[in-house]
Amino acid sequence: MNLYDLIIQDKEEVTLNDVFLEQTNKEQFKQLIKEHTYIKEIQEYGLPVNNKILLQGSSGCGKTMTAKAIANALGKNIMILNLSNIVSSRIGETSQNIKMIFDKAGRERSVLFLDELDQIGKARGSDDKDVGEMRRLVNTLIQLIDYYPENALLLCATNHPEIIDTAILRRFQLKINYEMPSKEFLDSFYDNLLSKFPEDMRNIGRKYEISFAEAKDYAFTVVKGRLIEKLEGKENNLDQILLTSKI
Repeated sequence: MNLYDLIIQDKEEVTLNDVFLEQTNKEQFKQLIKEHTYIKEIQEYGLPVNNKILLQGSSGCGKTMTAKAIANALGKNIMILNLSNIVSSRIGETSQNIKMIFDKAGRERSVLFLDELDQIGKARGSDDKDVGEMRRLVNTLIQLIDYYPENALLLCATNHPEIIDTAILRRFQLKINYEMPSKEFLDSFYDNLLSKFPEDMRNIGRKYEISFAEAKDYAFTVVKGRLIEKLEGKENNLDQILLTSKI
């Protein structure tokens, strides 16, 4: 498989303001961006720069959007790798593929975003099959994280931090939690999402206890349904006018 076939190409420009984040999380990301903006000055004081970050928690709550926003803020290219797509039946091949991608991201000082880290970062010995190979894969990942250059940025995401090998978890300087949004937070999200539509399309029944991604899909589906109703109503009116004029 070609190396570029493994990397998800995503050119969407996202800012941190586009991502609905708890205030504590937003402040941590702002400092992370500033650390990499002033990396030379920080290093001159002998201070470490955080460059290995774990985003953990509920699916659909903005982890991928956050990674894209950070890359955009730093003016860096982002390489997105979904680890569920890279795991091969031949574990050695998986290790080689991951190493090539780490090397490329490090050389280019890119933001490397590994999604679904738990797919290859499971605790060593937790699988019945190919235990030895999986251990070697986890060891390879640990080494790649250890030697990832400080002036590049590694962001990893998982919905299941509890099954990741503790040796991998220790490598991350920041672990940032993503929780399912509260009713108040979702209301703000709905308000922002619907504000660009005509007033008669904004008043929709709102769903709660769901992720931002689910809320967006739901809201857009309802709005599209209302738009289609309006368009069909106009067509029916036009057909009626034409029919009347013929009579």
